Amino acid sequence: MNYIDKDFKDLVNVLNQLSLEEIFDVIKNNYLNQSESIKNSLEDYFKKFNYWGSLDYKNEDFTEIYEKAVSLKNHLEDYKWLYNKLEDYRSKKLLLAIMNNWYKYDFTNLESSREINYHDYFDLDVVKCSDEVFVDLGAYTGDTTLDYINTYGIDSYKKIYCYEITPNIFAILKNNLVKFPNIVFKRNAVGDKSKDVYINSSDADASANTVCDEGNAKVHMVTLDEDIKETITTLKMDIEGFEQQAILGAKNHIKKDKPKLLLSVYHNNEDLWKIPRMIEEICPGYKFYLRNNGGGIFPTEITLIGIHN
Repeated sequence: MNYIDKDFKDLVNVLNQLSLEEIFDVIKNNYLNQSESIKNSLEDYFKKFNYWGSLDYKNEDFTEIYEKAVSLKNHLEDYKWLYNKLEDYRSKKLLLAIMNNWYKYDFTNLESSREINYHDYFDLDVVKCSDEVFVDLGAYTGDTTLDYINTYGIDSYKKIYCYEITPNIFAILKNNLVKFPNIVFKRNAVGDKSKDVYINSSDADASANTVCDEGNAKVHMVTLDEDIKETITTLKMDIEGFEQQAILGAKNHIKKDKPKLLLSVYHNNEDLWKIPRMIEEICPGYKFYLRNNGGGIFPTEITLIGIHN
């Protein structure tokens, strides 16, 4: 047994022996022992990006910590399942680093798990691309599509679909990619049903804009199963917590096409385990990898890579 396996087993054993309230108390006490700069940094971040719950220790608000405790306690079997499904040492080290960061505020191992050798999503040791139909959900300004082209080359795709909801960002997206052939631009949200929704603008950054059922800036939501009729070979999603819905709306493509999956799994407290569970249920046979292109204080920019056998 290597030390990553041993440390994961030890952490699972500890969490198994503790109640939910005991886990919450441990995390809370570990948090209160952090420096003021760390606490301020985390609390400011959770105010800007309210995906995981609020945190304000001076006002006795530990919602984010409680939600992490719930995830660790109530879904420990799911994390064990995911650990055993992960294909390589780097992925298992990262999952352990995330769980230790939540439980112990371990920053060292989270920082050491960061990837520095390739662009986000495109691990050349795992993700092999040529002659692709590549779908970019949450295309933003075209940064991921440009990374794809720079990684694999202009001759590596047949077509690229770029989906983005924000009008001014959509204009930048089109301008940034105008010189490249065979790119289809879609100003649509993507989910599990076709309907009109509204843009919920983020105060922090337009990249964090989401959709809701009421508002002023209307945008049409589509499903990939309805919107794209050809075979999809590579599917990337970074859509601010709507990944589960988009997966449900693409399940026929996933079953039939078995595309390479590049999925953000950090926008809430359940995607990390639930999205691979969903993929396994829709189409058994995927091999899973985790990669970290985020920071070293809190786990963000975590990508699940799925490659079908």
